[in-house]
Amino acid sequence: MKIGCPTEIKPQEFRVGMTPNAAQEAVAHGHDVVIQAGAGKGAGFEDADYTAAGAAIVDTAEEIFATADMIVKVKEPQAVERKMLREGQLLFTYLHLAPDPDQTHDLLESGCTAIAYETVTDDRGGLPLLAPMSEVAGRLAPQVGAWTLQKANGGRGVLMGGVPGVGPARVLVIGGGVVGTHAAKIAAGMGADVTVLDRSLPRLRYLDDVFGNQFRTGYSSAGLLAEHLGQADMVIGAVLIPGAEAPKLVRRAQFADMKPGSVLVDVAIDQGGCFETSKATTHADPIYDVDGIMHYCVANMPGAVARTSTIALGNATMPFMLALADKGWKQACADDEHLLNGLNVHAGQLTYYAVGKALGIDVVSPQLVVKG
Repeated sequence: MKIGCPTEIKPQEFRVGMTPNAAQEAVAHGHDVVIQAGAGKGAGFEDADYTAAGAAIVDTAEEIFATADMIVKVKEPQAVERKMLREGQLLFTYLHLAPDPDQTHDLLESGCTAIAYETVTDDRGGLPLLAPMSEVAGRLAPQVGAWTLQKANGGRGVLMGGVPGVGPARVLVIGGGVVGTHAAKIAAGMGADVTVLDRSLPRLRYLDDVFGNQFRTGYSSAGLLAEHLGQADMVIGAVLIPGAEAPKLVRRAQFADMKPGSVLVDVAIDQGGCFETSKATTHADPIYDVDGIMHYCVANMPGAVARTSTIALGNATMPFMLALADKGWKQACADDEHLLNGLNVHAGQLTYYAVGKALGIDVVSPQLVVKG
């Protein structure tokens, strides 16, 4: 199979879909790998690293899309890239389709087969290709939130850890999954007073057992959430419904009860965001103010630490990428129900229920597509 990896063109996206190690593995499996010139530079990989791994370097994305059997990326294909996709081509990347009808319709019209990193599962009920980026985003959230909290950036001017005689920042984390756990761990490590809210009692027990008194936990209800919103200097939105649009948990009307200059960090923005006023921003212009509440809603947060993120993502995606290349997507999905859960689009048909529900599009069972 010919595997192509273009340069990411989403604003301030410095990650790359394949590391030189992944390229070397694919070549060792007998596949041809084509990388766009400069694709790895933002993550610290030079073209020479890829050629040493056995990959070929081409100048343009058009060459890759025109010749590759499988396209491996990081972020969802942008409009110009979607126009280059073709029938029978395999796309393996993050998609986040539920809040993105334009992308969804373009992928359906292209006739391609699209497997989304974020909906591939594992036998423990986890999301193995989303987890590494969730870990990165969770660890980044208190860091970028602390920066936004500085007065010069519109925040309250509160130091995360405080100083002797002055209390620390109060941080509320909504969601105790991978993002929320890592966010709470880092925020607590910065000296903040941290509370995590979640609706899973087993998860809350796990957090208490593992982290003890590093941070507090609470069962998320409308009343408790409202109480903590009024006390928080920073709120980190870390909720996830796999493949579906994120629920809106904080409404604009509640801003009146929050501290002026407090900060919302929406890590769920890829799935539409969990705050009513969330809108996607970029690393170049990451924050905005709504009614005196500062919002940080960068849609590709892990891109800020591109080398760490690229290597972590490459470690997770490589086995699936090789299975798709070695067996072809249909056999690979037939052999692995967890990879099949990643199938979102095939030959003009939508194959992921949560996306269909969010966008009002009929869905075909992925099992039927594989058998067809």
